Amino acid sequence: MTDTYARTAGTWRNWAGNVTARPVRVESPASVDELAEVVRRASEDGLTVKPVGTGHSFTAAAATDGVLVRPDLLTGIRAVDREAMTVTVEAGTPLKRLNTALAREGLSLTNMGDIMEQTVAGATSTGTHGTGRDSASISAQIRALELVTADGTVLRCSADEHPDVFAAARIGLGALGVVTAVTLAVEPVFLLTAREEPMAFDRVTSDFDQLVAENEHFEFYWFPHTGNCNTKRNNRSAGPAAPPGRVSGWIEDELLSNGIFQVACAVGRAVPAAIPSMARISSRALSARTYTDIPYKVFTSPRRVRFVEMEYAVPREAAVDALRELKAMIERSPLRVSFPVEVRTAPADDMTLSTASGRDSAYIAVHLYRGTPYQAYFTAVERIMTGYDGRPHWGKIHTRDSGYLAGAYPRFGEFTAVRDRLDPDRLFANDYLRRVLGE
Repeated sequence: MTDTYARTAGTWRNWAGNVTARPVRVESPASVDELAEVVRRASEDGLTVKPVGTGHSFTAAAATDGVLVRPDLLTGIRAVDREAMTVTVEAGTPLKRLNTALAREGLSLTNMGDIMEQTVAGATSTGTHGTGRDSASISAQIRALELVTADGTVLRCSADEHPDVFAAARIGLGALGVVTAVTLAVEPVFLLTAREEPMAFDRVTSDFDQLVAENEHFEFYWFPHTGNCNTKRNNRSAGPAAPPGRVSGWIEDELLSNGIFQVACAVGRAVPAAIPSMARISSRALSARTYTDIPYKVFTSPRRVRFVEMEYAVPREAAVDALRELKAMIERSPLRVSFPVEVRTAPADDMTLSTASGRDSAYIAVHLYRGTPYQAYFTAVERIMTGYDGRPHWGKIHTRDSGYLAGAYPRFGEFTAVRDRLDPDRLFANDYLRRVLGE
């Protein structure tokens, strides 16, 4: 191994700017063998190792004062298996590159989140998800994984090979090793018709079960200080494709959702008293529209306004009660909330630390503009969500520890047992993992 890919250490910051770290050194290995040597050398030097993607997590999951591994050179598609309908992709590949490459091959993931900047490993390791009645998170679409473990071994796992590791590593939090490649299930590319429509809060909540049952992918945003929501229903379509017009799409996705919203958030941070009035205007600015396109162009959207976020998964049957309690809390408090509250769903899955592990789930996500004090709001939200047996998103702000999480996840002990076996000396530990997984 050479040192040509070693980087000078400096300060690392996440996307939101709320987490910083100063690693001893930063490495960008160009192959799995080089990565294995990075891990072995760090162990010899008594340094911890943490891989980092694009920093879209709001927690310190990737922070380290040891060796920070950047996957910039571990990118690209290794193989497309049309018989098995899988794609094997290097861990550092951005989802944007994966989605466009799959589209060129006439393929697509079944479901995905709304951000494409994340790396494949970063997104799957923290449980990134979209919304779906029947289809679950990106991690649930994994069919095999390759990772470098604490002793430098390259371990491959699947439902048939090391199934206990596979159940844990699909959402591994960086605690089991450094993921180097992911094999994902794919299907022939299809069309989705998106129907976006304003709807009153009372109607959305009263019809929530029906809206979820009738649509393959349903989500909505509630604007605090108003009774207004914006809903989105995505369903498969026979076509033809009818993407948003260039001008109308730019107005909705860039001018209103990013440009003007950025200004509104900045004004709200400076003058909180103005937020309720701006919320009423913002909640009426987006009009109803319908369009049809290939999946990643429907599921994803640009996010240029930076924020901090907390998200909890609650049992799906508790979603409406939890949301109504959240609304009542904001209305009786002095809080001024400029960002909409996002609500999505997911079916139960079988991964040990998935927020949907073993139960149909609803996700309630709250955000605040970057630089706005968030502790009071997030603390109040967390108190509500934990009252409904909520599970915090691993990549978003929360204060839960291993004592709480061991009770929230029936298979928590399975994960920690795999961790004890693969990383007994805690080469991949940091303060965040010590809090959420225990020592």
